[in-house]
Amino acid sequence: MTNKAIDSNAEWMRNECEEMQRIITQIHFGGGTKAINKQHEKNKLTARERIAYLIDKDSSFIEIGSFAGFNMYEEYGGCPAGGTVAGVGYISGKQCVIVANDQTVKAGAWFPITGKKNLRMQEIAMENKLPVIYLVDSAGVFLPLQDEIFPDKEHFGRIFRNNAQMSAMGITQIAAVMGACVAGGAYLPIMSDETLMVQGNGSIFLAGAYLVKAAIGEDIDNETLGGAVTHTEISGIADYKFATEQECLDHIKKIMSKLGPQTMAGFNRIKPLAPAKDPAHLYNIISPANTKPYDVVEIIERIADASSTQPGSSSFDEFKKDYGKTIVCGYARIDGWAIGIVANQRLIVKTKKGEMQMGGVIYNDSADKAARFILNCNQKKIPIIFLQDVTGFMVGSRSEHHGIIKDGAKLVNAVANSVVPKITIITGNSYGAGNYAMCGKAYDPRFIYAWPSAKIAVMGGDQAAKTLLQIQLAGREVSNEEQNKLLNEIKERYQQQTSPYYAAARLWVDEIIDPLQTRKVISEAVKAADHQPFIKDFKTGVFQV
Repeated sequence: MTNKAIDSNAEWMRNECEEMQRIITQIHFGGGTKAINKQHEKNKLTARERIAYLIDKDSSFIEIGSFAGFNMYEEYGGCPAGGTVAGVGYISGKQCVIVANDQTVKAGAWFPITGKKNLRMQEIAMENKLPVIYLVDSAGVFLPLQDEIFPDKEHFGRIFRNNAQMSAMGITQIAAVMGACVAGGAYLPIMSDETLMVQGNGSIFLAGAYLVKAAIGEDIDNETLGGAVTHTEISGIADYKFATEQECLDHIKKIMSKLGPQTMAGFNRIKPLAPAKDPAHLYNIISPANTKPYDVVEIIERIADASSTQPGSSSFDEFKKDYGKTIVCGYARIDGWAIGIVANQRLIVKTKKGEMQMGGVIYNDSADKAARFILNCNQKKIPIIFLQDVTGFMVGSRSEHHGIIKDGAKLVNAVANSVVPKITIITGNSYGAGNYAMCGKAYDPRFIYAWPSAKIAVMGGDQAAKTLLQIQLAGREVSNEEQNKLLNEIKERYQQQTSPYYAAARLWVDEIIDPLQTRKVISEAVKAADHQPFIKDFKTGVFQV
C-alpha cells in the first residue's frame, strides 16, 4: 500500500470517527439543555450524571445502545439513546449492568425502542450473570405508541418476567427510584432484590393522583400516595429512603461492596502485553467506502497482544493458514485473554490449485475451515471473536456443484450451537447469509459492535439497486435518463439503510465504536462473559459432512 493510499485511508476513517463523535455529543444532551436545567432545579441529576457518580473512579464504562432511536420518532420530537442510558461498568469493584431512565427525554417515557434496549440490557445480564442496577425515573409507556410497546412477547411486560427469571438465577438486582415510577413500571423496583427511594422526588404507584381522582374520586397528592415515606413507613414496599440522590447512590455502592464471590467460567488469562504493531494504524487499513482489498491480519496484529515468547511478533497463531484463505482463523491473546479469531479476509487470494478467490466471499473450503475451528474453540473452552467484512457466500455453478450450501450450513450450524462466548465486530460489509455465518445479531453474540465503516444489508448497494430497478421497470419502456434517475433514488435510499447508524438505531448492533476501542471492548466483553459458568454441553446435532 502506498503512502498516499495510507494517508487517504487514515483521513477517511478519522473523519468517520469525528462524525460519530459529533453525533454522540448531540445524543448526550438527551432532551436538551432546557430539560436538563429543569432536572437540576428539582435537585435531580441527569441519567448520565447519576452513572458517572455511581461507577468507580478511573474505571471503564462501556455504553450500550447510545445510538438507539437515532433519527427515529421524529414526528414525536425524537428519542435520543432510546430514552435510557445504559452500559456495563464497575461499582465497588464489581462488574455490572447499569440501566438509567433519561427523564429529560419525554419524562423518561418508554418508546418501542426503549423496551427493546432495556430487554437487551437484561439479556446481557442474564447471559453473563452480571448484577443489574436500575436507576428509575420514568413516566411509563409513551401512550401514542402504546400498541407497539405494551402487549407482545418482547414488549414492556417482558421486563418484569425477566426480573423474576433473573432473581431465580441468583442475579442481584437493585432499583433506585429517583423520580416517577408509575403504572406497570411500578413492578420493576418491587421485583428487584432491594428498593431505594429518594424523598421528595421518588414515587411508586399504579395510578397517579390525577388518575385516582378520575377513577374513584379520591383527592390525594403523589407524595402521600406513593412517596418514599409512604413506602418505607406504611406499605413496606421500599427498603431505604434518602434525602438526596448522592446518599442513595452511595448506598448502592455499599450494597455492591458486600456481594460475595461467584463461580467463574475460568477463561484463560495471563499478564497482558501491548500489541506488536501500533493500534493507531488501524485507521490506515480500510479504504474510503471500503472499496479496496486489505489484509485482515493487519487488523488482528493491532488488537492482539504481542507474543510473550517471540519479542516483536504477534501472539496470533494462524490455523490452516494455506487452506480456505478467504477466512482467517487462529488463536491469540487480547489484553491477556486467550481467544479464537474468525475473520473474513479481504485480499484476493490464490489457492495452491492456481484459482483466484475474491476477498470477503466465503468459499467451500473457508466455510469448512471456519466450522472446524469453531469446534476446536468449543472443545478448548476458548471465547471466539468474529471480525466481519463479508459480502456473502460464493455463487455460481462451480460452487453449487461443490456443495456450497452444505458447507455454508455446516458453518452456520457450528456458529448457532457454539456454547463459548461469541463477540462480533463488524469492521466492513455484513451482507446476506455472510452476516449469519459470521455471527450476526440473530446468532446470539454476547456483544456485537460496529466500526463507522460497517454496512449491514441483504446485499451490496449497487447489486440491490440494480435488482430493485429491474423489478420496478418490468414491462415498462423508459428513457436512459429516467432509468438513471430512478437508480440513483433507489441507491440513495438503500445506502441510508445500510449505514451503521441505521443498524445501531434499531439495536442490530450494541454500539458503534472507534476502531481504537476494539481491544478494550473485546477485553471487557470476555471479562463479563467469564462471570457465567458453562451450563450447556456443545452439541451440533445433524448436518452433512
